[in-house]
Amino acid sequence: MVGDRVDPRQVRRRQGSAGLSGPVPAGLAASPYRVDRDRIAASPYFARLGGVTQVVSASGSGLLHNRLTHSLKVAQVARAIAERLIADPAAAATIERLGGCDPDVVEAAGLAHDLGHPPFGHLGEQVLDRLARHRFGLPDGFEGNAQSLRIVATSDTGAGGTGLDLTAAVRAAILKYPWTRLAHPDPHPRQLAEPPRGASEPAEEPGSGSSKFSVYVTELAELTQARAPFAGKLPSWQQTVEASVMDIADDIAYAIHDLEDFHRIGVLQHAPVAAELGHWLAGARELAGYDNAELAKGSRAPGYALEHLRRRLRNRDSWIADDETFLFAVRRVHEELVDGLLAMPFDGSAEAEQAVGRFSAGWTTRLVSGIGVVPDPPTRSGHVLLAPAQWHEVQVLKFVHKHFVLLRPDLALHQRGQAQLVTALVTALEQWLGDRYEANRLPRRLQALAARAEAEYGALATTDLLAVRGAGGNATPGLEEIRALARGRAVIDFVAALTDNQAKSLLDALSGRSAQLWSDLFVL
Repeated sequence: MVGDRVDPRQVRRRQGSAGLSGPVPAGLAASPYRVDRDRIAASPYFARLGGVTQVVSASGSGLLHNRLTHSLKVAQVARAIAERLIADPAAAATIERLGGCDPDVVEAAGLAHDLGHPPFGHLGEQVLDRLARHRFGLPDGFEGNAQSLRIVATSDTGAGGTGLDLTAAVRAAILKYPWTRLAHPDPHPRQLAEPPRGASEPAEEPGSGSSKFSVYVTELAELTQARAPFAGKLPSWQQTVEASVMDIADDIAYAIHDLEDFHRIGVLQHAPVAAELGHWLAGARELAGYDNAELAKGSRAPGYALEHLRRRLRNRDSWIADDETFLFAVRRVHEELVDGLLAMPFDGSAEAEQAVGRFSAGWTTRLVSGIGVVPDPPTRSGHVLLAPAQWHEVQVLKFVHKHFVLLRPDLALHQRGQAQLVTALVTALEQWLGDRYEANRLPRRLQALAARAEAEYGALATTDLLAVRGAGGNATPGLEEIRALARGRAVIDFVAALTDNQAKSLLDALSGRSAQLWSDLFVL
């Protein structure tokens, strides 16, 4: 509040209120953004993340990050970036013109950014999206980022049923991709000559809309209110500065901590990583001379996959990709990962823990130190971005994780089983929700989700946001079609709010494989 004027960044969803909701306890600093941070941390949706996979299930080992520990580290890194930027007078002046950057806002956004991630990580996200679009006909499908906004906006844990009732600045900072899948804003960012990162359609699914987005059509009012303080300062599709900080912090945490995890459990091995990076460094000039067909023939040979990465970066990110900087990045990663962290297997000793700590702290410091703010960024970047050297290093670190972990056949086998589990669970819940003889015995949570979704889709029924395809083209959905959409969204929302173990246990119960009757599983 400035005088009698409400700071639009501090406006909350509930009745357009600003600042704290309710009386301020004695001794509590009245920072609305710190209140937001505390509301997120106290939410059951945040606690749930401790049981949600980051990449693979930790199975109680304590060695792997889950979505909760990942979010805590994203929040920590985001705050460090924000504090560094606003301490620089030149950067601070640019940031102020763009709408501001408060460390409490970026910390809150870091905590909240993964609230919508379903069981089993990105695998669960992909399965739920396919089921939402192809089985239930939901135009939005499912997207973890959009689900995060849905949770903070409409979850029933907040006062008055208004979700967590966060300030506009924090809600805007959660929006990595501030657009819907298909239509908003108009023109849609996927139609730009060079679309923002995430806005393009998947090549294998033309016409399906953006591959990444942060808003379902049911939360468009949230987007409008959250972005109102930044109108005239940022293009409608551009991240706020605070969202950009959170996004980079997420990238940094992902690039470093996932490698740390898989070194700990022995999945990330020295020999294959050394061979890939070493062969590329030794033969970079020769590999660069191959045409794409020649490169494809030897795709499994060491060095070839890294050469594919170099070419992909040049094609996709010509605004920053540079061959010499890429070479230096590979050399640095080879020196610090191959010759450093991976040189000795992790054995749980104090020395091994110290090596992991040095690797993590060293890379975090280096990457954070390479972050700056620009007033007019390219469309594939936010206003806050890494320097070229650090940007290339992050790409190489993420390559190592993808190539030597995510593409492993044993992980694919594990994930195919998880995909079948999620599919079977959605099917079982869909059948239960549609069983008229069981209407009075449905989980209360599932009933509430269906009622909420029916109200939301009913309100959108006369708009083109919810048009359904019929014989004559787009048509306004009738009551039965609205109810069908609502049932589909309710099932998707219900499954997305489970932990990994809850999803397994619930399917066991629905399949008759569990003899356990009472457990916390059913308090949903």
